[in-house]
Amino acid sequence: MKKPLADEKINWGKSIPYFVIHLLPLGIFFTGISWFSVGLCVATYATKMFFVTAGYHRYFSHRSYKLNRFWQFLMALGGTLAIQKGPLWWAAHHRAHHQHSDTELDAHTPTKGFWWSHMGWVLSDKYRHADLNRVPEFMKFAEIRFINKYPYIFPAIIATGMLLLWGPQGLFVGFFLPTVLCWHVTYCINSMAHKIGSRRFVTEDTSRNFLPLAILTGGEGWHNNHHYFQSSARQGFYWWEVDFTYYVLKILSWVGIVKDLITPPKEILVRNRIKDGLLDIGMFKEHWRNAGAVVAKTMKQTKRYYNGKSQVVADAMKQTKGQAEELVRLAKRQKARSN
Repeated sequence: MKKPLADEKINWGKSIPYFVIHLLPLGIFFTGISWFSVGLCVATYATKMFFVTAGYHRYFSHRSYKLNRFWQFLMALGGTLAIQKGPLWWAAHHRAHHQHSDTELDAHTPTKGFWWSHMGWVLSDKYRHADLNRVPEFMKFAEIRFINKYPYIFPAIIATGMLLLWGPQGLFVGFFLPTVLCWHVTYCINSMAHKIGSRRFVTEDTSRNFLPLAILTGGEGWHNNHHYFQSSARQGFYWWEVDFTYYVLKILSWVGIVKDLITPPKEILVRNRIKDGLLDIGMFKEHWRNAGAVVAKTMKQTKRYYNGKSQVVADAMKQTKGQAEELVRLAKRQKARSN
């Protein structure tokens, strides 16, 4: 694995709030826990996850359905509850991820290791900002730009409200615990969903389908499906592939809030199947990279070995030369005495 660049290292100073939030759920050891707070935690987690998956991901990143300006505003505002920065920052990086999946230009490429793809990239300075030129269709809305610039106002209001309504349990169990859980389950799509699971379709990346992640994320775990047909609002392509986010979007379409839901056509579903004997180019690339890394490591070790051997030989020759010269000097002195 390559040595990380300076801007890819963790910025510990700017990451302090991130780590503090991880510690806040431990407040339950002082406040205790109740069934109500557990229910609140589950409800808050589901809400945060829905706005990330339906809003930040399927709407702002992929435009897999349509919303009017009012509902678009609410979807962006709701997405900030997960405290994953603003919708434009999130969508811009995600679009770059799909354009450059599993390469150096992919923000959370798995080729830099599990830690980097899971959360290292979030804590580095390299991706603290995003190229907002990637989301021009949303940059024209002043309210979306405002939310993207100040993404922590609404979460702060909600956290304060939960504290006032339900006390410390409402804050620690009802708000911060589901926030941390939502973070790491979301991160697992970038890390785990490129390492664990099955592949149905040929893609140029290492995306996998993994049922447990699909359940925890509301449908995002069908990652190979998604990378194959990215514009689909439905990521569980078949009835047995649970996709709670799509179910909610479908219900919202019945009442006119959501429009023009994109789903994969039948002809898309029957093409590029790995089981048909097609070369799985994504996995081929990964194996090729791994093989290249092994060869490079072996060559480096071999070079180091022979460089070491060369030095030993050079030292031996130097020592031998010194000994030979000393023998010559002794012979000369002995000859001088004889004369």
